[in-house]
Formats: sequence, structure tokens, C-alpha cells
Amino acid sequence: MNRLPRHMLALLLVTAASALDRPAGAAPAQHPSHTALPDGPVVLTQQPGTALDQTARRLNAGDLAAAAKRGDTPVVLVGSAPLSTRPGETALFVQLQSAALCGSAGCATSVYLQKGHGEWSKVLDSVSGPVSLSRRTHGGMHDLVINGTDRWVWNGHAYRDTMPAPPMDDLRRSIERYQAQHPKPH
Repeated sequence: MNRLPRHMLALLLVTAASALDRPAGAAPAQHPSHTALPDGPVVLTQQPGTALDQTARRLNAGDLAAAAKRGDTPVVLVGSAPLSTRPGETALFVQLQSAALCGSAGCATSVYLQKGHGEWSKVLDSVSGPVSLSRRTHGGMHDLVINGTDRWVWNGHAYRDTMPAPPMDDLRRSIERYQAQHPKPH
């Protein structure tokens, strides 16, 4: 039996409840834009018809078109935050939610910085989990904290993870031990 993942079921229930909460024919409520503050979470919400929503849809047009070909209509969540220490430079956070686009780790969030009028650059791609701004900065940009512990820092062009990858020697030894304990049948 096919089941919706728990996070999608919760989203479906919240969406249905909000639709039932308004009179028939009434337009959905416009959600206020939530701007994160240093040392705070980036709040992602549906903001249909807003400039943030339109920009998010344009930047993710390929993923949205591919989903439409599969008969899927992802929910577009957006948020903004002042990543730069310079006033007025705000980032766009985008998360597409659908059964096909979200995995066991949840739905991925991407972060964009505006380079010029109407031009955006992706500076962090596809992280899963809640995103918060840190008071700490690198290169004039606030660090991002994913899932409460995974710190990403600005390297001058994009954000990079600070969690070290597992040492290759340990991985190689682990594979060799496993292969020695589980020989291939001939």
C-alpha cells in the first residue's frame, strides 16, 4: 500500500484545514514575509503572488516543469534573510515540497543572493533541515546553521560545509573488513 510520508501528510492536513477556514470563493490569505534575524531561524512559508514567490518560481522553473510533467504540483515555500553584514542585501530561501522532490531526509532548501537587478546566484544548494542564521560571520556574510549543528560558512562565492568528511583511510579499512567477513560466493 502506498502511503504519503509523514511530513507530506501533515502538510496536506494543514493546507486542507486552512482552505476550510475561509469562506467559499475567498482568496487565500497573503502571508507576511518573514525575515530571519542573526541567531534565528529562517521561516519558510507559502506566499502566493508575492515578489519572493514569483522569483522563487522563476529560479526553480526547471524543477517545477519536470514536476508538472509527472502530474505533480509542488508547494513553493519562500523566506528571506539578511545574510550580508551590509544593510539591504537580502537572500532568498526556497524549498519545493512534493512527494517526488522530498526524500527521507526531508525537503531540500536552496539559497540565492541577488547580484543585480533581477539577477540571482545560487550560493547554497539543496540542504535538508531547518536553516538558521548565526551571529558569526565570514567574509562579511553570516554563517548558516543547518539542523542546529551543521555550520556552513561563506568562502567569498558560496557557502561551504565545515563538517569534515570521514577520513578515506578509515572508510577503506571498513570496506576491506566487511569484504573479508563476507566473501563473495563463486
